[in-house]
Amino acid sequence: MQIRNIYTGLSGLVLAVILSSCLATKNYNRSEIEIEGLYKNFTATDSTTLANIPWQDLFPDEYLNKLIGDVLANNQDIGIAAQRIVAARAYFKQKKLEFLPSVGVGASVTHQELAENSQFGSFFNGSIDQYQLAADLSWEADIWGKIRSNKRAYYAAYMQSEAAYRVVQTKLIASVASTYYQLLALDAQLIVAEETVENRTLSLETMKSLKEAGKQTEVSVKQSEAQLYGAQILETDLKKQIQIVENTLSLLLGEVPQEIERGELEEQELDVDINVGLPAQLMRNRPDIIEAEYGLVQAFELTNVARTQFYPSLTLSATGGFQSIEFDNWFDTGSLFATIVGGLTQPIFNQGKIKAQYKISQAEQEQALLNFRKSVLNAGREVSNAMVTITAESEKYDLRLKQRDALSEAVTYSEELLINGYASYLEVLTAKDNELSAELNLIDTQYKKLTAIVDLYQALGGGWKQVDL
Repeated sequence: MQIRNIYTGLSGLVLAVILSSCLATKNYNRSEIEIEGLYKNFTATDSTTLANIPWQDLFPDEYLNKLIGDVLANNQDIGIAAQRIVAARAYFKQKKLEFLPSVGVGASVTHQELAENSQFGSFFNGSIDQYQLAADLSWEADIWGKIRSNKRAYYAAYMQSEAAYRVVQTKLIASVASTYYQLLALDAQLIVAEETVENRTLSLETMKSLKEAGKQTEVSVKQSEAQLYGAQILETDLKKQIQIVENTLSLLLGEVPQEIERGELEEQELDVDINVGLPAQLMRNRPDIIEAEYGLVQAFELTNVARTQFYPSLTLSATGGFQSIEFDNWFDTGSLFATIVGGLTQPIFNQGKIKAQYKISQAEQEQALLNFRKSVLNAGREVSNAMVTITAESEKYDLRLKQRDALSEAVTYSEELLINGYASYLEVLTAKDNELSAELNLIDTQYKKLTAIVDLYQALGGGWKQVDL
């Protein structure tokens, strides 16, 4: 009868506590974030977005596609991110099991020497042996939602690690593509530099012949010679930069420096519609925004956990098994024993640790919220910057093409005037230098236009949906 009353009272206490547990924890609701006007200088009305194009379809260059695939398979950074997912998943699985009681089994043999004149020494003839095989069980009732909130916090951490993996993935894809285009641009500039060296070598020989014929001075020869050296310096510098960029791509591949197989810049044409979609789509497509929000969810749930520390905890523990002072009777029915303990613990004074931890968790939650909002604003900035750059570089490319053609004609005309004595050789040198700069700038603008599209692709959250974790 007494046992029944104990269980009835305990059940009533647990029920009352459970009914009031909703006061301890709260449910996460996404914070309202202003996204109107997120894309400066233009308004998106179509949900079609560049982010939904697989990277294999965005980049038609077979060398670049292979390069990206190899980097995603072998890069150390993405390998580290994958291992973080493994660790986060293990932590989450561990937290899922905290709802279950913990059980342990142990066996022990104890020998104790007793004083002969003690109460038990005379009775047990100076010593006692005890044999025990017992199972221990302990369980904490999740009456305030602490374990549930902990589990949700670790689930958020697990999902955050997956989003972080995708952040690394999108950055790698963009980095490989941009670096690859840089390499092709340097190749194209090197071709221009080599042709310039060849032309200026011929020009120097011509100037020497004209000097011998009395039609030019030593000054013209030296100016031609200096111009040739300038072209050779440019050629050397471009070769150095090509080596450095190849080394960068080799590092991304996780391999020693090596020559990179590649196409040509003039073959690169990203024939895609530049659609950015709606600002709200960034919340689903940008892995860094997803990562930041899961960080906020984790901080929110850990605040729940800190809040539950103010409330009492209910624990149940039990021990049972066989205990005997005689080995022969160890597993006899008379050796069976059992102990059940229920405890309710309320923190009263702990030097302000619980209150301090709660304040810390609130501050960390506010930091996570600010980081989430910042990631959204940063995404809008990156999309806007990429769109502005694409527009500007497209306009500049057309203008630089006209500039290059005009300067090429200027070189031709100045050379004709020089031959007929109507222009100085300094004018010819100036025209040639301007033509070379225009050629190099045209290539650079083409490279910047390509990388701006890559930047927009990354800014919109493209590149991760088609690759399995």
